Amino acid sequence: MFETFEHKADIGVRGIGKTIEEAFEEAAKAMFSIMFDINCIEKKEKVTLKCNGDDLEMLLVEWLNTLLAEADLRGLAFSEFRAKIEQNSLKGEAYGEKLNVKKHKAKTEVKAATYSNLKVYEDNGRWIAECIVDV
Repeated sequence: MFETFEHKADIGVRGIGKTIEEAFEEAAKAMFSIMFDINCIEKKEKVTLKCNGDDLEMLLVEWLNTLLAEADLRGLAFSEFRAKIEQNSLKGEAYGEKLNVKKHKAKTEVKAATYSNLKVYEDNGRWIAECIVDV
């Protein structure tokens, strides 16, 4: 499950999952849902990526910013994500297709994930990963 929330001039993203990996995957969905109607994005291409962080919070920011960079460099829109986390290192996959502004119903551009409101924690058996993204 993912959600977005208002934050002054920017937007917050929150991923919620049974595992830390699922929370990171859902946070990525939340971020891309700000930019596009992710239900319109087909899983035609797969991009494999890696990132590292000093802790889980830093890893979340690195994950989201790496996804933004890959999408921009490759001209892709993503809708599905897979993450495997081991000792503050993440190996992941993003699935999507070539960006088509009309088909994907482009909305708001996300410039970067930030350290603002950055939290990764477990609460009653579910993981939550959230931060503010600069729009």
